[in-house]
Amino acid sequence: MEAPAPWRVLEFYSGIGGMRYSLMASGVRAEVVEAFDINDVANDVYELNFGHRPCQGNIQTLTAIDLDKYKAHAWLLSPPCQPYTRQGLQKHSTDARAFSFIKILNLMQNMSYPPQMLFVENVVGFEVSDTHDQLLEVLSSLNFNTQEFILSPLQFGVPYSRPRYFCLAKREPMCFQNPSVNNKLLRTPYWLSLRLNSTSQSSYDQGEEELELVCKPIREFLVKEADGGMPRETVLQDYRVPLNLIERWGNAMDIVYPESKRCCCFTKSYYRYVKGTGSLLATSEVPEQKLEISSLKELGLRFFTPQEVANLHSFPSSFNFPDHIGLRQQYAMMGNSLSVAVVGPLLRYLFAEA
Repeated sequence: MEAPAPWRVLEFYSGIGGMRYSLMASGVRAEVVEAFDINDVANDVYELNFGHRPCQGNIQTLTAIDLDKYKAHAWLLSPPCQPYTRQGLQKHSTDARAFSFIKILNLMQNMSYPPQMLFVENVVGFEVSDTHDQLLEVLSSLNFNTQEFILSPLQFGVPYSRPRYFCLAKREPMCFQNPSVNNKLLRTPYWLSLRLNSTSQSSYDQGEEELELVCKPIREFLVKEADGGMPRETVLQDYRVPLNLIERWGNAMDIVYPESKRCCCFTKSYYRYVKGTGSLLATSEVPEQKLEISSLKELGLRFFTPQEVANLHSFPSSFNFPDHIGLRQQYAMMGNSLSVAVVGPLLRYLFAEA
């Protein structure tokens, strides 16, 4: 019996490939027929890892005719998050960085071959924006059912706190495996599988402190010299936190240990700043407690390496950056990426036949 043709997928705001890695991890029979991103450096990374360079240019210039020619079954989108972040101006749809996403949504209404499935990822806060309202309005007008989630890698056994908003949409007559939660916003991944029992559901509904108990320790995500990583001495030297930063910001740092089961979200400003941009790793064996600045200097604090940040985003070990991309750019692009451990199961659920 001949295998069914793979789903045809368009990937918007493809970045360094987190969405494509998630699609691969999902096990879904799908092919990315085109990817789009305006950032030439991110496209260098994508090309190195996937052997295909995304279509570079402003997504706002695309037309319905342009998109119709791909006859894609699914669109995967991770639009700019800055219009919706807590630290930003929260201008929502009036922010210029939101224009391309709104343009794409409106194009769907003028297409001969609109997608049958849609997947959108963004920061927590998007769900209360007027852009979110426009998204649901367009999807409803085209007879899509939606299921929305706010999920974190912590709920999937990864010691990484990075809650994100996700919208899954399927156009009728297609339907979800669990239609009872259509048009709802869920904060548990319980509904992603019909086979989970009640004890599984209760574990998904736990708070962050309880979730830490089921997460793997951070040490399992650290690069080891035996696996081809840098020598420990080199890592300590190249990634150590300067003493002047410890003296100035020590009380504001989030410090974790190899045995910790939670670290904070890495932002695109990690390595440039130490306050509120991600956790720092203590490499010395000192009891985990509230420490004075003088004691913090003895912890051997270092930044997580870009490969370790990629590991915590559940990227495959084969992922790499081109040699010409500097350290700050590597951190910035990882900070803008997504968690494969979360998005992979979501995509598997989205593409599953009811």
